[in-house]
Amino acid sequence: MAKHKTTSKATSSPPPPTNTAEGYTVLARRYRPQLFSDLVGQEPVSRALANALSGNRVAHAYLFTGARGVGKTSTARILAKALNCESGPTPTPCGVCTICQSIASGEDVDVLEIDGASNNGVDDIRDIRSNVQYRPQRARFKIYIIDEVHMLSRGAFNALLKTLEEPPPHVKFIFATTEVEKVPVTILSRCQRFDFAGIPLPLIVSRLKEIVAKEQVQADPEALEMVARRASGSMRDAQSLLDQLLAFGGDRLTTDQVHRLLGTAGDERILGLAEVILKNEPKSILDQLEEAVVSGLQLGELIDQLIAYWRDLMVVNCSGTEGRDFSVPARHHETLRTHARLVQLDAILAGLDILSTTKARLRTSTHGRTLVEMALIRMGRLADLVSVTQLCQWIEQVRLDPRAAVALPGAASRTTIPRLTDSVKKKLPIDEQKNRSEASSQGLSPFDWSQVRSKILPILGTKLSSELCKAGPPAISGPNSLVFRFPTAYNQAREFVQEPERIARIEEAFLQVLGQPFQVRVEEDPSLRVEVDNVGSSVRSRRSSKETAEQIPIVRRVIEKLGATILRVDEGFGEDIPKAGGEASHHV
Repeated sequence: MAKHKTTSKATSSPPPPTNTAEGYTVLARRYRPQLFSDLVGQEPVSRALANALSGNRVAHAYLFTGARGVGKTSTARILAKALNCESGPTPTPCGVCTICQSIASGEDVDVLEIDGASNNGVDDIRDIRSNVQYRPQRARFKIYIIDEVHMLSRGAFNALLKTLEEPPPHVKFIFATTEVEKVPVTILSRCQRFDFAGIPLPLIVSRLKEIVAKEQVQADPEALEMVARRASGSMRDAQSLLDQLLAFGGDRLTTDQVHRLLGTAGDERILGLAEVILKNEPKSILDQLEEAVVSGLQLGELIDQLIAYWRDLMVVNCSGTEGRDFSVPARHHETLRTHARLVQLDAILAGLDILSTTKARLRTSTHGRTLVEMALIRMGRLADLVSVTQLCQWIEQVRLDPRAAVALPGAASRTTIPRLTDSVKKKLPIDEQKNRSEASSQGLSPFDWSQVRSKILPILGTKLSSELCKAGPPAISGPNSLVFRFPTAYNQAREFVQEPERIARIEEAFLQVLGQPFQVRVEEDPSLRVEVDNVGSSVRSRRSSKETAEQIPIVRRVIEKLGATILRVDEGFGEDIPKAGGEASHHV
């Protein structure tokens, strides 16, 4: 086949076509990359493909994956031009030969671009299998570019396997997808995969400045930065939005025009709203939200902007402002630092959670404004809430010293928790307080447990007393400090008892019975055998426990009257029932 020799290779992209009478060509198409060097933010992919072309190591199948608008299809076209250029294969296609121009316009007969979403059946893939055997009409390779390949059906993927693994030497496959996890592993293993990253914000801004200059339009730097940030890493989205803004704003693009078109709030409005939220001024919150709604602000956009700003607060609170990308320009960074000092990190994280939940609920609710008002008011009150960590610290402090008054940290420091001893004494009759004050001087010895347990256990309730009885007798580890040790086999009972609220109940029971506070601790003691019960004697076997239960008067009467049989005796059953002649306990 005769080749048309070009006089020189193109070293950069050809000038974009001007608008013609046939119609307007959007910016995303006019400024589509034409060379590997034109790809923005995808240098690793460009270098790998260029080296493969230079070293004659081009694979038969490629898979390009990444978010929308990051250059997957553009890279596929550049690779097709590099393979079929009349002066190629070359990593720098000329861009001026008929083949390069037809590929760039999507009209080349040997480069077939297929939409996987609408051509996803088995019959479509069978057509490809029947056509791959024919050589290209005029180019060097027949190239199939299948976009959104993950949309192919399972049968279509299966039909493609054999051809994809061993295609004819004149056929190349290039797949593009935004959801690579939906592509079968059998397809992935037959392709060379390239992951396209999201394009960084500075690179998008730089490219938009180039486009604005070529379009001979003025634009504020902050306006271009807002457009780039709105694109979220997608160059095509940024160019499409810029195209819309240029049609809306005339010869100069300003931040106000961007806000009016997108329905977003200005930086000053977001900063002002954030300040009244952080200072917990409900009236100002509602007033500013009213002004925003009247001005045409979209509530969903407001939530998105607040999420971005609360993310800024989180970053500043953790690592400062140096070298970070924020949703507000540099002139507002000092205000951002000031706001970050007004609130703790936990409150910032809770605010992000509230905003994210509200954003999700807005999609299905007809009361959007109410949801937003409620969310902002709740965020203003976060500084007055006590975190779980602080509550645990308070509980631990009260447990270690029930006589101490505890002031809650943070904004709730105005609230003081009264001494536990005083609060209990206020509920007791005067005579009982006197008796307990006399008993407080006696203390507790290891031999007293068998005497006081019958008074303490009923206070604890059935479940807690039953689990506590699985421990050995309490040991005095210090002044007014008791330790209940559980055998290893009773770890479940130990975990149940050592919950802070249950430890507090045990300590209060000791206070009520003995008239003095005790600090209770629970430990595991592997040296204890299961056979040791809470009074230090041998635990009865299952048979002896059954015999003991049969001696309980009410049980014996049930057996005699009904002819019943004892099938199982739970541990601890009947232990609190006094011997003959004693007073019955309600803990049976």
